[in-house]
Amino acid sequence: MEKLTDLYRQLKGELPVAIDKLPVAGSNRSYFRMTGSDGQTVIGVIGTSRDEDQAFVYLAQHFTKRQLPVPRILAVSEDKLRYIQSDLGNLSLYDAIKGGREAGGRYNRKERELLINTIRELPNIQIRGARGLDWKNCYPQPEFNTESVLFDLNYFKYCFLKPSELDFHELKLEANFRLFAKDLTAEESDSFLYRDFQARNVMLDANGKPYFIDFQGGRKGPYYYDLASFLWQASAQYSYKLRRDLIAEYYNSLKNYGEVPSVRHFASRLSLFVLFRTLQVLGAYGFRGYFERKQYFVDSIPRAMDNLRDLLQLDSNIFPYPYMMDMLRRLTALPQFAHVDQPVAMRADGYKVTDRPIYQAHPQDGPATFSKYDGKGPLVVSVYSFSYRKGIPEDPSGNGGGYVFDCRSTHNPGRYEPYKQLTGLDEPVIRFLEDDGEILTFLESVYRLADHHVNRYIQRGFTSLVFAFGCTGGQHRSVYCAQHLGEHLHEKFGVEVHITHREQQIDQVLPPKESARGSADEQGGFLAI
Repeated sequence: MEKLTDLYRQLKGELPVAIDKLPVAGSNRSYFRMTGSDGQTVIGVIGTSRDEDQAFVYLAQHFTKRQLPVPRILAVSEDKLRYIQSDLGNLSLYDAIKGGREAGGRYNRKERELLINTIRELPNIQIRGARGLDWKNCYPQPEFNTESVLFDLNYFKYCFLKPSELDFHELKLEANFRLFAKDLTAEESDSFLYRDFQARNVMLDANGKPYFIDFQGGRKGPYYYDLASFLWQASAQYSYKLRRDLIAEYYNSLKNYGEVPSVRHFASRLSLFVLFRTLQVLGAYGFRGYFERKQYFVDSIPRAMDNLRDLLQLDSNIFPYPYMMDMLRRLTALPQFAHVDQPVAMRADGYKVTDRPIYQAHPQDGPATFSKYDGKGPLVVSVYSFSYRKGIPEDPSGNGGGYVFDCRSTHNPGRYEPYKQLTGLDEPVIRFLEDDGEILTFLESVYRLADHHVNRYIQRGFTSLVFAFGCTGGQHRSVYCAQHLGEHLHEKFGVEVHITHREQQIDQVLPPKESARGSADEQGGFLAI
């Protein structure tokens, strides 16, 4: 404390006449309101992490240069563990909307206006704040990535799920976690991810203008995260209509800062982050409540579980993680989460183990292990045409995954003299096959199967998939099918495709496009805006 008062003296030329410690919730930092002889106040901060303090100071100074509504840094100690910032007053958004929260989510007009003003301002710090920002100054890492997602999902697993004593298959859950993480990080983003954007971290001036604080954990990342964090804050109890209205306000405000995705795509991406944020919050409540014994966090669990129950009512296609979703349904059904006044019972020796089967396998789960091809790089699809007389092509990747299709049930142009010297790449053969139509019906079924398989392989991070088409001579029907499937997959998913017409000694590589997500990102969202 002595070093903080000395820093104040260096700034003001005198010692403060009064120092009042401010209450904190989940932070390890200590905050003090320091009053000078002129009655002016500032906020003194004592931190426990030099890196975290430096991140806040850098971000606050950067945002101030961008003329964003954040506290100004007035002084920083030599050891970087203490700093003084401007005083934004006593009224947080959380306190200002207390009436609506205590009324069970029935917010009046003034409270709704405060929420709207805040949500409209969020894209300002996310988009304008990101411009010129040196991400390496962020703490504890510069960017939202797969590793950080898995860290938070395991935080949920170890601090909330295991103490609940729910039986679950850890490898299957981990496999679904990895799928979930890949989907959350599938899109590049140049925006500032606030990370802890909630009503407690928004201060209001006398005119109700919002100012942002506690952004020291921010990093480069998707803006959906902050919107989910704010609107699904467990204690807020925002109604469905209010959430929908605030999402619309945010979406329209976002348009002022650049191009925006379609409403459908925006809603689909947001839904993923709502689920992720809900699990992350439960992990934090478990740690702060059950292990650190802080009652506020224990009391917050029932409402967070209500948010999770609402998510579980949505179309299962929104969240293609069958085992994880089944586990979450069983979690919300546990007796200790059925009523507000029944806290979770913990066991010091971990969670209960049982020999009984606790989950029926789902075809989308995959094996209860990890393929050596998971997460090693982008998917490469190999498509072959071949003659059954010379055998089925070998898979050089060693993966062994894929399909072999027999084209010999379709009409063979090779039986007719005009086509005997041609292949399935030549226009006369193509016209013959398509006019006949049998090959098109055959490929319709192949496309449906291939599309689903490629989409799931992209989601799971697999690197190799093979399709092979065989016919009598490997010259007409198989060549046509292999060429058309390869071009179809490349066009739809953007993945790298190798087309090999083995008997014709023709090889072709279709290079990957910038985005190779295909229909995986076209799942419908649940938030109409």
